[in-house]
Amino acid sequence: MFYFLHCSRRHSRQGGIKSLSAGLFSLCSLFAASSFAASSDPVDENEKALTPVIVTAAPMSDPLTVVTDAKAPRQPVPAHDGADYLKTIPGFSVIRKAGTDGDPVFRGMAGSRLNILSDGDMVFGGCGGRMDPPTAYIFPASYDRITVLKGPQSVIWGPASAGTVLFERDFKPYQTPDFHLYSSAMFGSYGRDDQAIDTQAGNAYGYARLIATRSEMNDYEDGNGQSVHSRYKRWNAGAAFGLTPDENTRIELSATQSNGRAAYADRAMDGVKFARDGVNLKFEKSKISSVVEKIEAQVYYNTIDHVMDNYTLRNLQSSGGMGGMAAKSVNNPDRQTMGLRLSSNLNVTETSLLTVGVDQQGNRHRLRTTSNQDTDPYQNKARMDDATFANYGLFSEWTQMLSEVDRVIGGLRGDFWEAKDKRKGFSTSGQTRNDTLPSGFVRYEHDFDKHATFFVGLGHSERFPDYWELISQNKQSVTSDSAFNTKPEKNTQLDVGVTYRVTPDLQLSASTFYSHVSDYILIDTTIKKNMMGQAITVTRNINATTYGGEAGVTYAFNPSWKGGVSLAYVHGSNDTDHTPLAQMPPLDSRFTLDFDDGAWSVGALLRLAAAQNRIDPGKGNIAGQDISTPAAGFGVFSINGGYRFRKDLRLTAGIDNLFNKTYAEAISKSGFMVQGYDQTTRINEPGRFFWMMLDARF
Repeated sequence: MFYFLHCSRRHSRQGGIKSLSAGLFSLCSLFAASSFAASSDPVDENEKALTPVIVTAAPMSDPLTVVTDAKAPRQPVPAHDGADYLKTIPGFSVIRKAGTDGDPVFRGMAGSRLNILSDGDMVFGGCGGRMDPPTAYIFPASYDRITVLKGPQSVIWGPASAGTVLFERDFKPYQTPDFHLYSSAMFGSYGRDDQAIDTQAGNAYGYARLIATRSEMNDYEDGNGQSVHSRYKRWNAGAAFGLTPDENTRIELSATQSNGRAAYADRAMDGVKFARDGVNLKFEKSKISSVVEKIEAQVYYNTIDHVMDNYTLRNLQSSGGMGGMAAKSVNNPDRQTMGLRLSSNLNVTETSLLTVGVDQQGNRHRLRTTSNQDTDPYQNKARMDDATFANYGLFSEWTQMLSEVDRVIGGLRGDFWEAKDKRKGFSTSGQTRNDTLPSGFVRYEHDFDKHATFFVGLGHSERFPDYWELISQNKQSVTSDSAFNTKPEKNTQLDVGVTYRVTPDLQLSASTFYSHVSDYILIDTTIKKNMMGQAITVTRNINATTYGGEAGVTYAFNPSWKGGVSLAYVHGSNDTDHTPLAQMPPLDSRFTLDFDDGAWSVGALLRLAAAQNRIDPGKGNIAGQDISTPAAGFGVFSINGGYRFRKDLRLTAGIDNLFNKTYAEAISKSGFMVQGYDQTTRINEPGRFFWMMLDARF
C-alpha cells in the first residue's frame, strides 16, 4: 500500500485551455473573497504549504492503516467522488464506466468485500447494474479525513473481507467563539468545473457546520482524440448542528442531500437522477469514569432514489429496438437504509483497552420500470419490493500491551443476517434465509525502536451475499432460476508488514498478504444461455487464492526536494476452475519527485502499469467481468506546480497525461456502441488534461 505525502501541487487535465481561461475570473473572485482572512504576513520559512499535494497517498500511519487529508490537493486531477480519490492510494483500482461513479477495487476485491462508510453511515446504491456504488454518493471535499483499514484486521466497522474505508469528519471542541472556512474552485479541460465550501462556527456550548460541493464535466477525449460518452453533473449539500454542554459531551444532528446525472459509455442507459437524502444523530460522552473512557451512539437513515433511461443524455436510437424503432425505457430503483451503532471504550487495566459494541442495519430495495415512457410513464406505476436485508452485529476488540514495545490486538464479531426474496415468479419467491456468520482477527505488533514497527496478523471474515449477487438483474445459480441461496463467502488472510522511519528524511513501508477464500462469490456469464442463445448471468461459489502487497519509500534529498516510489501487486487464482481469478489489476508502480520551498512547489508523477495477461473472460464480480482481450501495459507522466500566496491560500495547476497517452485500465468496462461515439475495447482514460485550482483554509 504505499503512499507518499507530496508537496504543494494540484490537479487537472486536457481538452483545451479554453475552460481554464473561462474559469480564471472565478478563481480571482475566490482569491479576493478569501484573502481578507488570510494572514498578510510573509510565508514563515518553517511553515510549509497548507497540506502536501497528494500524488500516491499518505504513508501507513499505523500497521495496516492509511490516513489521508480528504481536502488536500492531489494529482491526478482532484477527485469528484469517493472512488476517484481512493485510486490515488496504492492497492486501489477503479473500474471505469465513464466520467464518474467508478467502482473501487482494493487488492482485486470489489463490491461489498470493501466496507465503505461516510461519517459512520452505510450508504448502498440502488442501481442493479452498479451505476451508483456507495462512493458515488461521497464527495471528498465534504470530508476531513479518509482512513483505510486493510484486510480483515478490524471488527468494529462490520465484517471486512478486503478492508474498510472511512470517510470521516473531524470535530474539535470550541473553547471560545470561532469560525473556520475551507473553500476551493477548480477548472480544467473538457469543461471540468468544481466548487466546494465548508464553513464551521461555534462556541463552548455548540456549533454549526454547512458544507456544499458541486462538480461537472463534459465528455472527455482519450489520447486519440476520440470522445467518450462520459459527461456528468453532481451536487451535494449538508448541515450539522451540535450541542456541547460540557467539554466531554457532544450531541449532533446532521442532514445531507445530493443529486446529479451521468452519462455512461459501457451500457444502454444513463443515470439521470441520483437523489440521496440522509439524516444522522450522534451522541458521544468521554471520560465517564476510570474504566469507561468513552461511549458513542449513532442512528442514521438514508434514501436513494435513482432513475436511468435511454434518451435523456443520448440519442434514443443508440439503445436499439425492434426494427430500429426504439422506445423510451426507464428504470427507477430506490433503496431505504436505516442503521444504528453503539460502542464503548473501556480501560480494563493500565495496559489494556477493550472496545465493545453492537450495530444494526436494514435496507429495503424497490423497483419500477417502463419500456415506453411516452405511453406508460414510470411515475404512474407503483414501486415494487424485490428484496429486504437486515443485519445485527456484536463486536469486541481488545488491545493488550505486553511491554513498552510489544502489543497484541484481537477482535471477535458475530453477524446475524436475514434476507427476503420479495420478487414474484421465481423458485425462491417469498423465501427468507438466515445466517449467523463469525469474524475475528489477532495481530502482533513490535516496535524495534521509536521509528520502526513490525506486524503480523491473521484474520477471518465471513461475508453475506449482497443484493447484486443474490437478486439484481434476476441472477441465476448454476441449477436454478435464482441465485438467492448462494453461500456466504469466507476469507482467511495473513497480513505481514513493517513501517520504518529510518531517518527523518527516509521512510519505508511494506505490507504483504496471503488470502484463501472459500465459497468466493463469482459472477459468471459463460456457463448458461437462454433460448435465444444469450448469456445468462450466474452467481456461483468457488474457492480462490490471492496474494500480493504494497510497498513504498520516500526520501527527502534536502529541505525542499523529495522523491518517492510505490508498488502495488495482487495475484489471484480461481482454484475451482484452475484459471486466473478474474478482475485482478496488474503490477502498478508510481515514481514521484517534488520541490517545495514553502511558497513555490513543483511536482512530477510517473505511473507505470504492467500488462495483464492473466484473464478469465466472462467472469468477475458484481461491478465487471474480464473481457477477451488482455490489457496492455502503459506509462503516464503528469506534472504540477503551485504558489502559496499566504499561509492559508494557494493556487495550483497541472497537466495530467502530459504526453497524451491512449490507454485503459485493465479492469475498465468494455465500451458500448453509443451512437455518435467510437466504441473501444475498453473505456479509455482521459487524454492530456489541464487543470487549475485555488483553495483556502482559515
